[in-house]
Amino acid sequence: MSIVDTVTNPSNLLTAFIAIVVFATIITIAGPAMRDNNLEGRLKSVANRREELRRRSRQNIASRTGGGNGSSLRHTDEGLYKNVVDRLQLSKLLEDPKVVDKLAQAGFRGPRPVSTFYFFRFVMPFACAAIAAFYLYVINAFDLQPLQKVCAVVGFLALGYYAPNVYITNVAQKRRESIVAAFPDALDLLLICVESGMSIEAAIQKVGSEVGASSMELAEELSLLTAELSYLPDRRLAYENLARRTNHPGIKSVATAMIQAERYGTPLGTALRVMAKENRELRLSAAEKKAAALPAQLTVPMIMFFLPVLFLMILGPAIMNIMDVFGKK
Repeated sequence: MSIVDTVTNPSNLLTAFIAIVVFATIITIAGPAMRDNNLEGRLKSVANRREELRRRSRQNIASRTGGGNGSSLRHTDEGLYKNVVDRLQLSKLLEDPKVVDKLAQAGFRGPRPVSTFYFFRFVMPFACAAIAAFYLYVINAFDLQPLQKVCAVVGFLALGYYAPNVYITNVAQKRRESIVAAFPDALDLLLICVESGMSIEAAIQKVGSEVGASSMELAEELSLLTAELSYLPDRRLAYENLARRTNHPGIKSVATAMIQAERYGTPLGTALRVMAKENRELRLSAAEKKAAALPAQLTVPMIMFFLPVLFLMILGPAIMNIMDVFGKK
């Protein structure tokens, strides 16, 4: 019973929560310095994927010419998650028509992340509800009423259902911010490469290798764009895929401009110059928006942390002098 009392003690729970928060804060601050971007490895994997697609395409053409069925160019998923999803028909039960786009925006491509998403979306509600029920009914922590316990279990059930979506949304948002921050500079480099006489594929590949130091995600997207321009039957699909994976108005406008430039033969340099200016303005307006919202966001921290210390430093000596005067009397 001593272990149960230790686990259910509110002071111990508060101490553990504070320790977890402090540890998460340290990891968040020290994470960028300890993180290994491994840009060369990711770009090499994209190049290997492009060569693999070309090799499979040649094999597929040769097999069709020889009368065979040919091999598919798509990834296949035969893991545990896929088997569970197929047996329980989770793709129909938890159908989400935008799940592929959401996962692509977060950097997860192929059928395996889709199966993993459906699997955890099915398992997480029951897991969270089971943990909450065990903690409330078996350990009997917090001494809640029966109705309150039921509401807490239902709340954890709903939390587990929305947890995968929240995780994917947060990852996609961080990835989009990294791409958008470096995209205007990448457009300037792309404009210089195009005006120097390079082809659009060579220019995109060159910019992707140069922009990796500032945004590894943008370098990966540009490398994927180069690969898709090489093997897709319609070049328009490659630009549309880039716009769909990033889901940002500035990048969508750039993709539309490049599609129109290739379709109607308009100068690509002029379109890139205009798009680069617009994206720089979008980045500047986003920075101004954050700066304008900063005073309102600092109000509560100022009241809670800065003002008490400021009043203590200003009024402390005066109070001590008054106490000394009254103490002598």
